[in-house]
This record gives sequence, structure tokens and C-alpha cells, in this order.
Amino acid sequence: MNKFSDAAANISEQNKLRWLVLLCLAWIIPGLVGHQPWKPDEAYSFGIVHHILKSGDWLVPTLADQPFMEKPPLFFITAAIFTKLLSPLLAPHDAARLTSGFFMALTLIFTGLSGRELWGKGQGRISVLLLLGCLGLLVRAHQLITDIAQFAGFAVALYGLAISRRSTLLGGLALGTGTGIGFMSKGLLAPGIIGVISFALPLFFVAWRNKGYLNCLLYAIIAALPWLLIWPGALYLHSHELFIEWFWINNFGRFFGFAGLGPSNNHWFYLTNLPWYAWPALPIALWTLWREKLSRPEIQLPATAFLVMLLVLSAASDSRELYAMPMLLPLCLLATASVDTLKRGAANALNWFGIMTFGFFAGLLWFFWFALMTGHPARNAEHLLEMQPGFIPTFSPLAFTVAAFFTLSWLAILIATRHLARGRRAVINWSAGVTLLWGIASTICLPWIDAGKSYQSMIASLQKTMPSNYRCVASENLGEPQRALLDYYANIVTHRADSTGRSDCDVLLIQGSADNPSPPPLGWKQLWEGARPGDNSEHFQLFQRIP
Repeated sequence: MNKFSDAAANISEQNKLRWLVLLCLAWIIPGLVGHQPWKPDEAYSFGIVHHILKSGDWLVPTLADQPFMEKPPLFFITAAIFTKLLSPLLAPHDAARLTSGFFMALTLIFTGLSGRELWGKGQGRISVLLLLGCLGLLVRAHQLITDIAQFAGFAVALYGLAISRRSTLLGGLALGTGTGIGFMSKGLLAPGIIGVISFALPLFFVAWRNKGYLNCLLYAIIAALPWLLIWPGALYLHSHELFIEWFWINNFGRFFGFAGLGPSNNHWFYLTNLPWYAWPALPIALWTLWREKLSRPEIQLPATAFLVMLLVLSAASDSRELYAMPMLLPLCLLATASVDTLKRGAANALNWFGIMTFGFFAGLLWFFWFALMTGHPARNAEHLLEMQPGFIPTFSPLAFTVAAFFTLSWLAILIATRHLARGRRAVINWSAGVTLLWGIASTICLPWIDAGKSYQSMIASLQKTMPSNYRCVASENLGEPQRALLDYYANIVTHRADSTGRSDCDVLLIQGSADNPSPPPLGWKQLWEGARPGDNSEHFQLFQRIP
């Protein structure tokens, strides 16, 4: 009888894992293909991938034939490999974007392993569900950006710390490898934060002061060294100037602000944005700290990791909500401990708030799609078309089928979870609701969204007016995303008029404002002007030098 019960329990655990994997795939895959590179991050990221594919040069990240030393090349190299393998089946930018899905899958796997290691069998699934439900992660996780690779590096490193108390060798290998992945994705930030976390744990908590943990750190250093030395060493040998630009300006300069790069925000930026960005993991994590304090190593690790990340990122001069992604990992691990202890009122409130919110917005997306397809109600259809001039609604049977499947599956999940424990039911329904909304937006709504974000039609229009013969194209105020997409779509490489020193270019492209277009410079004539459909913030003008 006991053997039969154990077998039934094992089958049940296997089924739960299968359903979790299906939910993760339903969350990851939509949005990775089917749209053009969007500015700003996707466009310049793919520009670097495009250069690797054209030239085979992986050592120096290059954008439109100019070195772009903001980040190391791990993510770009991986994306180039995906593109090389899959571009016969997919558009190059879609194939490259699958890299983000790959690194997100790694993140979810190691988050689940960390949750299981800290809180026991079955708890890793809760950690993954909480991460899937975080509102701030949804859009960013599906973009072609290096931050996702760094995110995966943090997840691997945290798993190394979580398992270090049980296996020093495996913990050290994971900690060092995760540190290396983070370093090769975005530079010194990940090794710096992980290093502070690793040394803060034994400094403040007795449970981490032992020989086994010290051995784990030694193994981690050994595992991290190839990641930390090979590419920087090769770059230094290739060009001392480019090495300094990457190491000093784009790491220390960005962090302390003396480089004058990136957006600047006040130091309270993350505290004011985390309540929505990390919802619903944040309030549940705070409930864990309220109940447990810092009494156990399982609490000390994620609490220390979150605090270090928050302090380091808040101290930096360069702040974006994108940079808050790593903080979601320790928050979800903390929240895992309290999902099963949520009060009836809190669990029911989260559950019904998620059902009503995601159900309402999913219905709204279906309503707007119906208006676009049928023209009724006319007022709504006209308004949607005015927002995206030039968009032609086209019915896609595949997109409709997938969106309908997401909707029916969400309803089935709501029914299937009725008898689960309150906390788990709330977390599952919330994550399923997030997946539902993203699935609809990434299928039937994606063409409409892409129409306003894509530069493809604008660049095609510009390309038609380019002179048949010209020496080179100079640019003024042209952004990195636009430079990258001009190279990708039209094979037009631009040279910054104020930095390249080239004065022989006979074609000039100026990016400005539609409200204040530039008059033709003396000795130049205008060939073309335009912008993305419906975009009133950017305006482009093409000039040719008069012989």
C-alpha cells in the first residue's frame, strides 16, 4: 500500500512538473518572433549581431562599422549562433531573439532549483510561478537585450550560494559560472554585486562562517577566471584604447556618472518602482521577513542578495527599470517561503484581483481586435487605425487559434485550481493570467503594435531616394538604433559627422523633430524626409551635396 501511495505521489509530482513546463513555454515563446527589432535596445543589439554575422568578428562589439564597447559579447555571440542555425527558417532578427528565450529558460530552471534547495521538494515550482507573475519582467524578458543573459547569470550564481551549504564543489562551480555569465553579458556589475553578497553572508551571519563555504568561494574563483580573463585579455591585446573605453568608461564611468552616458535618475528610483515592478512577489517577500526575520540561512541568503542589489543599483548614477530585473530573483525566493501561509483574506484578494484584472484586460484586447477585423464599433476601429496610420488589418487563422487556446486554457486553469490551497491557487491563477494577457497581445495584437514600432517601411522609403552613386553617408543626431537598422534593412552605413572626422561624404542624414525640421545646410539639397507611421517625436531628412 505504501509503495502504491509513493508511486501515486511521484506521478502527481511529475504531472505538476509537466504542467509547470507547459506554462513556462506558454509564457516564454509568444513575442519572441513575428515582429521587427524595436528601439532602443533591440535595434542596437541586433545591429551588433548583424555585424558579427557579416564580418565574423566577435572580439569587438561593432555597430554599423563603429566599435560599440558598452557590453561584452556573450549575448551577441549566442544570438549570432542562433541566427546562423535558424535563419533559413526564421527572419534573422526573430532567430536572434530566441536567444532571450534560451537565457530566460535558464533563469527559470535555476530559480526553481534554488527554491527547491532552500525550501524543499515542490517549493521550486512556487519560485518559478512567482517569477512568471512579476509584472516588470514580462515585456523585458521577450526582448533582444543583454540584461536577460545577465539575469540568467544571477540565477545560476544564487543557486550556487543556495546549494553551497550542501555541496561546496557544485556550489562553487555554479557560483563562478553564474558570475562569469553575468560578467560576459554586461561587465563588472554582476561580479561586483555577487562578490559583495558572497562576502556579506559570513560577515553578518554565523551560519555562513565555515570551512565549507570558504572552499566554495575558492572553487567559484577558479570557475570564474576563464570568463573574467579570456575576452578582456584578447581585447587588451587587440586594442588598448578599446579596452580602456570598455573597462573604465562603460563600467566605472556609467556607474559613477563621470562618463555622461545613460539616463540619470534619483537614488529613490528603485524603491518607488519596485511595488509595481515586483508585484506580487514583493509583498509576499515582506510577509516572509515579518514572520521569520533573519533567523535562518534560507532567509539570510535571499534577503542579503536583495539588499545588496538594491543598495548597489540605487547608488549608481544610471537608473532604469530594466536594471531592476536581478532583484526579482531574491524576492521570489523569499516569497516562496510564505505562499502556503498567506492569510485567507490576502490570498483570496490576490486571487480575485488577478482573475478580474486579467480577465477584464484580456476581454478588452479581444474587443479591440474584433473592432479592427470587422470595423465595428466604427468609432473604436477608427481610433485604433488613427493610432497606427497605414496599418491594414489582416485576419491570421494561426494567431486567432493560438489566442483562443490561451483564453480557453486560462479558464480551464481557473476551474482546475479551485480545490488547491489558497496561497498556491492565487499564485498559479496570477501567473496564468499574466501568461494569458501576454499570449493575446503577442498573437492577434502583435501586428498592430509592430506597425507603430517598426522602422522598416520608413527605411524602405528612404532607400528609394538614395542616389545611385555616393561616397558615404554622414549623419547628425542619428541614434544608435536607427544606425543599426539602416545597416540591417538597407545596408546603409552612416558616419557621425562630429566624431569620425570624415568630410568627404556627399549624403547627409539628419534626425530631428517634426516640429522643427532642419533647413537644408548651405550647399546641400533635400532628397527625402519622413518618419515612422504615426510617430510625431522623430523626423528624418536626407540631403545630397550640390556639386
